[in-house]
Amino acid sequence: MKIGIIGAGNVGTAIGKLLTAKGHRVFVSFAKTPDALAKATAAIGGTAQGGSVADAVAFGDAVVLATPYEATPAALKQAGAVKGSKILWDCTNALKPDYSGLAIGFNASAAEEVQKLAPWARVVKAIPPSAELMHSAQRLLNGNKVTVFLCSDDAEAKKTVESLVKDIDADPVDAGPLQSARYAEPAGYMIVKLYMMGMGGRIGIGLLREASR
Repeated sequence: MKIGIIGAGNVGTAIGKLLTAKGHRVFVSFAKTPDALAKATAAIGGTAQGGSVADAVAFGDAVVLATPYEATPAALKQAGAVKGSKILWDCTNALKPDYSGLAIGFNASAAEEVQKLAPWARVVKAIPPSAELMHSAQRLLNGNKVTVFLCSDDAEAKKTVESLVKDIDADPVDAGPLQSARYAEPAGYMIVKLYMMGMGGRIGIGLLREASR
């Protein structure tokens, strides 16, 4: 699959590397400088390309949004006039710039705001494991995959992102419609909070459930 990535930071680069290793073709965009974009492209490796947000969106069968939340409106604006619809995997954490709390939450969600900003998108909220885990050769915690909650109003888009989440060695769980992101996003902030309390980056959420009978 061709994957466009908006966000050439730690998360976007980690997802790009893992998906490239699974045979996907990746086009990364949106860095602070051309040099930073070149470094991200080289770090992803393989056949990865780098360029503009508009080119990344046009390239991708699916698009990964891996921007800091405060940069998201500007990033999506750079997509320009998008032809047709695109699956958009929203990885954003809805945090204030100083990480002191959620920038939006409970009565709304970052995912719902992303949907408004990108009417061309079939948005799937799915906050991935920490960048530290994704960049690591050992992505399991005590032998377990980190749970990633999938929230979307589009069943086909959700299935596609589910397969991509599996490709980054995480455990996708269907959490219902896009509105459910109002609850998944605060759970993501809890992981950030625990990291800031000194637990390190090798932490994540795991959903315990009984095996199907």
